[in-house]
Amino acid sequence: MPKKEIIKEVIHGTAHVRIGKSGISEGVINEIKRQLDDKEVIKVKVLRSYLRVSGKKTKDIAKEVAEKVNAIVVDVRGHTFVLVKRRR
Repeated sequence: MPKKEIIKEVIHGTAHVRIGKSGISEGVINEIKRQLDDKEVIKVKVLRSYLRVSGKKTKDIAKEVAEKVNAIVVDVRGHTFVLVKRRR
């Protein structure tokens, strides 16, 4: 299946990882890396509790996570974003 089709499917599916009150912890980063290794395209949901506590916007959180896991932010909608693994 072409990558564009996979991205479309992931955008309309459920989130693979959720970022909660504990925020962008080492555990969350490791889980995102593991999911990216398995699937190459994943959807991450930022729970409202973390948005309130951090005071950040979803776009900024997506950028920060993407830098930490070496991925590309493909889509940001509401409280969710889609990451694609970078090629080496």
